[in-house]
Amino acid sequence: MIKKVIRTLYREKRMQLTPGEKSRMDDLILIQFQKLNIDIPALIMTYAPLERAGEFNVEPITDYCYFKNPAQVLFYPVISEQTGTMSCVVVNDFTQFATNKYGIAEPVDGLDMFADEIDLVLVPLLAFDKRGHRVGYGKGYYDRFLKTCRKDTVKIGFSYFDPVDKITDTDSRDIRLNHCITPHAVYTF
Repeated sequence: MIKKVIRTLYREKRMQLTPGEKSRMDDLILIQFQKLNIDIPALIMTYAPLERAGEFNVEPITDYCYFKNPAQVLFYPVISEQTGTMSCVVVNDFTQFATNKYGIAEPVDGLDMFADEIDLVLVPLLAFDKRGHRVGYGKGYYDRFLKTCRKDTVKIGFSYFDPVDKITDTDSRDIRLNHCITPHAVYTF
């Protein structure tokens, strides 16, 4: 399947989930993440979920990471419309957020961080395939950003659904995930 078809199909599938189904799946995804055999690093990039799109809320994941590694420092993405790039900013309990034109909460202020210092990136997605490719929202911000991260930076996505067999229109600009967590499995690529 091509990205455009997958994007439409999985947006619809996600929006059809009832609050109860979503809540159960959120709990199951956290349990699956806790089974993932990785050391929880200190420098983690996360994201604010697009609630209107039914996106998975990663806050329980980052809370668990903090429990496992209290030295954790969180970073959030900030999109630059002028350059078409995404950077990351250190956040803390006092960071103020504002909604950007895509409806995504971004830090208003904070210390910019170099992408090559991040150990783990929690990556938003609509769907993924059995090879670790993901379908995002189509702007390419994450793929461009992930290219600037270290080769050993761990990239993890979260999906309410199992993978599609193959995304047929991937290319060299698409950065693969290391893992994707669903309510019933941990996929490693």
